[in-house]
Amino acid sequence: MQKQRWNRVGLLLIPLLLVLLVVSGQSKTAADFDNNRARLLGHMIQQQLTKHHYSHKKVDDAFSRQAFDLYLKQLDSQKRFLLKSDVAKLEEYQDAVDDAIRRGRLDLPELGRVLLNQRINRVQLITAALLEQGFDLERDESFETDPEKVDYVSNEEELKELWRKILKYQVLIRYLNLYEDEVGVDDDGKLLKAEPEILAELRTKAREKVRKSNESLFNRMMEETSQDHYDRYLNAITRAYDPHTNYLAPNLKEDFDIQMSGSLEGIGATLSEDDGYIKVVRIIPGSAAYRQGELEADDIILQVAQGSDEPVDITDTRLRDAVDLIRGKKGTEVRLSVKKPDGHQMVIPIIRDVVEIAETFVKGTTVTDKVSGRTFGYIKIPSFYRDYNGGTGRNCTDDLRKELRRLKKEKMTGLVLDLRNNGGGALSDAVSITGLFIESGPVVQVRNGEGKIRVLDDTNRSVEYDGPMVVLVNRFSASASEILAGALQDYGRALIVGDEHTHGKGTVQAMLNLDRELGIQGMAKYMPLGAVKVTIQKFYRISGDSTQERGVTPDIVLPSRMDGLKSGEKHLENALPWDKIKPVQYSRWNLGADLTKLQANSSKRVGADEGFAKIVERAQKAQQRRDETSQSLLLSKVIAEREELRKLNQGDKSISPHGEDVGELATDDDKNREPPTLDETIADDPYVDEGVALLQDLLALRS
Repeated sequence: MQKQRWNRVGLLLIPLLLVLLVVSGQSKTAADFDNNRARLLGHMIQQQLTKHHYSHKKVDDAFSRQAFDLYLKQLDSQKRFLLKSDVAKLEEYQDAVDDAIRRGRLDLPELGRVLLNQRINRVQLITAALLEQGFDLERDESFETDPEKVDYVSNEEELKELWRKILKYQVLIRYLNLYEDEVGVDDDGKLLKAEPEILAELRTKAREKVRKSNESLFNRMMEETSQDHYDRYLNAITRAYDPHTNYLAPNLKEDFDIQMSGSLEGIGATLSEDDGYIKVVRIIPGSAAYRQGELEADDIILQVAQGSDEPVDITDTRLRDAVDLIRGKKGTEVRLSVKKPDGHQMVIPIIRDVVEIAETFVKGTTVTDKVSGRTFGYIKIPSFYRDYNGGTGRNCTDDLRKELRRLKKEKMTGLVLDLRNNGGGALSDAVSITGLFIESGPVVQVRNGEGKIRVLDDTNRSVEYDGPMVVLVNRFSASASEILAGALQDYGRALIVGDEHTHGKGTVQAMLNLDRELGIQGMAKYMPLGAVKVTIQKFYRISGDSTQERGVTPDIVLPSRMDGLKSGEKHLENALPWDKIKPVQYSRWNLGADLTKLQANSSKRVGADEGFAKIVERAQKAQQRRDETSQSLLLSKVIAEREELRKLNQGDKSISPHGEDVGELATDDDKNREPPTLDETIADDPYVDEGVALLQDLLALRS
C-alpha cells in the first residue's frame, strides 16, 4: 500500500522536478549539468515506458532487482575488478532503483563509477608488477572462464591471484601466436622446433604485447565519464522491461540511424553491448562480413586489430568505442578475435566494404534429381527488404514473384524456400509473400498493450505457386521469417524443416526520439537526449499461438551444429513470455501426405547421411567445450587444445553462418576469391538435399 501511495506521489513530483531543473538550470559545474540531464532523462524514460511499453510492467522492488542485476553485470561483467565489499555497498540500492529514478537520485551509478575506477587503478599497479616478474608456463594450473560459476574476490590478495592467472593465459596465447607467425608450423599444424634464446625472446615480446593491450583497455575504461555511467544505468532500467527495449544515447542513436540508412562503410554487422561483451546480433546480407562468411550472430568480439597492427581488447568497453574501432574505410582490413558460441576462439580477417545490394535480394536456382529426373526450385530470401525511400521501389515480394515465375517456366515440381539466418524486415512483405502461396485469408495477428488485436490478411485470391513446398529455418530465422513460416505451417501449405526452434522474436519495437517528447521551456540545453527503443506490440499466429519466446517448431527437425546452444529469445533475460489468444478462422490446405511417414523417412535418411553425422559430432564436441569452462594454464595442454581444434576445423566440413555446407574452412589464400555462386553454395548442403528428398516424399505419397 505504501508503495502504491508513493507511485501516485511520484507522478505528482515529476512536473515539480522539471520546474526545479529549470530554476537550477544555471549549472555551476559540468557535474551539476550532467546530474540534472541524467535526472531529466530518468523521468522521461520512465514516463515513456509507462505509457508505451507493451507489458505495462509494474515498477516496484522486483523490477528494481532486475534492473540492478543488469546494471551490476554491465559494470563488471567478468568479476575481475570489484571486490565482494564493493558489491555489498552497491547492493544496498538493489531494491531502490524504482524510487531513485522517480526522485531523480543518481547515487547508484555514481557510486559504481567511483568504486570501479578505484579498482581499475589498483589493477593497473598489480598487472604492471605481475608482467614485470613473468610467469611459469610449465606450472600445471587452471582458472574458471565462466563468470557465472565464480564469485567476486574477497580481498586484494585474491584479486592479485585472479589477475595473475588472467595475464598468464593472455601471455600464453600471445606467445603461441608469435611462435606460429615467427617460427612456423609443419604440415600437420604442429609447432616447429626453435632455439631456447628465440623462445625466451618470444615470451618477452608476448608479455610486452599483453602489457600494451591491457594498458589500452584500462585507459579506455578510466576515460568513461559520469554521463557514460548514467547512460548505462538508464539502459539497464529499460532492459528490465524486455531485452529489445533500450535507451540509446545520442551517439548510439546516430549509429542506429546510419545502420538503418545502409550508408555505413564497415563490416556490415549489427552489434550490441551484452553484459560487458560486444556481441554480434545480426550479419547484414551482402555485407563484407556476410561475404567473408566466418562471423555470425551470437559471436562475442574480444579484440580488434587494424590489419597487422596489435589487437585491442574490447571486453568491458563501451559499444561506441568498439564500433569506432571496427568501423573504417572501404578496402581496409580489420581482424576480429572472436569467441564462438561453442567456446572456441578464432581470428577473422574482414576487408571493410559497403553492402553489395545484389547479395541482399531474393535469389533462385534449380536442382535436378539424378534418379527421378525431376527439377526442383530453390529460393533464398536473405531478408524481407522494401525500399521505402522511393528510389528503386524494389521489394522482396515482387522479386520472389518474378523468381517463382521463372522457375515455373523451368518446370519445377517442388520448391525449397530458404529462410535460414533471415532476421526479418518488412512485416508487409511477410504478409504479401504468404499470399503468393495461398488463395486468401488471415496471415498474422498483432496485439498492442491495450489488448486490441489487428488481423493482417492476404486479400489477393490469386496463387503464384500451388505445388509442394519445404521451408528451411534455423535458430537465426526471426521476426518476419517466423510469421511467414508460422502462417504456411498453420495453413498446412508447406513443410517447415530445420533446427528445433526458430529465434522466437515475436515483438514489435518503435523508436521514440526523446528530444521531440521534451516540449518544456528551459530544457533545450540538455539536448540531444537520445532515444528509447520500446516494445509496443506482439505477434500471434492465426492459430492463436504467439511466435514470442518459443518461435516456430518445425514439422521435421534436423540435426544442427547449434544443438545444445542456448540461443534464441527464450534464453534472453526478461524476455516477454509466450502466450496464446483466440485463433481466427481460416481454411487449411491438404498437405496430401502423412506427417508421421514423412518424419520417419527423414529420420532414416538423416541417420545414414555422412554429412549429418559430422554435424552431430561437431555439435556434441561443441557442447563439451561449452561445459568445460575451466581453462588450463599449462603450456603443453594449451598447445594440445589448439592442435585438436585445428584438426576439427580443417578435417571436417563446416556449415557456414548462411546455412550452406562450404567444405573445409577457408585458408588465408582463399580470402580474396570471388564469393561462390548460389549453385556452388548449395551443391553439398545436406539441409537442401534433405529438403529435396522431402519434396520427393511428398510427390510419392500424393500419387
